[in-house]
This record gives sequence, C-alpha cells and structure tokens, in this order.
Amino acid sequence: MAERQITGRHVLIGFVGAFSVIIGVNLVLAYSAVRTFPGLEVKNSYVASQEFNERKAAQEGLGWTVVADHAGGLLMLHITDVAGNPVEVAQLEATVGRATHVQDDQTPDFSYDGQAYVAPMDLGDGNWNIRMKAWDRDGTLFQQRVVLHKE
Repeated sequence: MAERQITGRHVLIGFVGAFSVIIGVNLVLAYSAVRTFPGLEVKNSYVASQEFNERKAAQEGLGWTVVADHAGGLLMLHITDVAGNPVEVAQLEATVGRATHVQDDQTPDFSYDGQAYVAPMDLGDGNWNIRMKAWDRDGTLFQQRVVLHKE
C-alpha cells in the first residue's frame, strides 16, 4: 500500500479553503449588520452634544417617569410625575419597534384615558422598544427610549 504524502499543494488548498470560509462568514455578517442598521440618531453629533446638557436638565426638571406595558392586544404608556400622578402631555409622538431594525416599526394611535395613553396593537414575540417624544404644556421636550414590558 502506497503511503500518501502531504505536499505543498495540499497545504495550499487547506489554507485557501479555511480562509475562504472565514472571509465568507465575515462578509455575510458585515452585510447583515449594515443592512439592518436603522440609521443615525442625530444629523450632527457635535451640535447635539452642545445642547445635550440643557435638554437633559429641562427633561429631568419635569420629573416624569415612563413605563410601557403590552397585554391583551393593548399597548399602555404610563407617564407619571414626581408624586406618581398621571401626566397628560400637550403632544405625544411614539414609534414602537425592535431594537435591531426598523422593518417592524409601528406608530400607535394613542388616546389618553385619564391614567395612561392606550392604543390597540398586536406585537409579535421578542424585544420591543418605544421611542417617544412628549411635550409638556410649556413646550419642554421629553424624549426617551422605553423598554416595552409584555405579558
């Protein structure tokens, strides 16, 4: 029986094959990451950083706490003040979506029921967030990304 020897050609084929798999997987993952990136948060990060402290102080001055729940096909957004009383805002904008992509984003039609903002909404399994903007009656902007608690 003739003994097989590893030649330079066999080693080259092994290296090319292994690195082809590694590079191929990296390209697929990079493409997936870029394809699902939802985009920039702000157009100009320098300008946003210059205004950050003032916006943060104004938002914290409101003393609002936001909790979001979803149960029985109903989305509930509870906004409360420092004393725990419900807050009715002057204007509310919200987008419900996943943390990783914008493909499933939905804009709920909230109505205020005296305790919370509610909207009928069917959501699939998994992690959902609410990106919300609410304005106080004096025009102060409160914006936050809220984790949605599902039952």
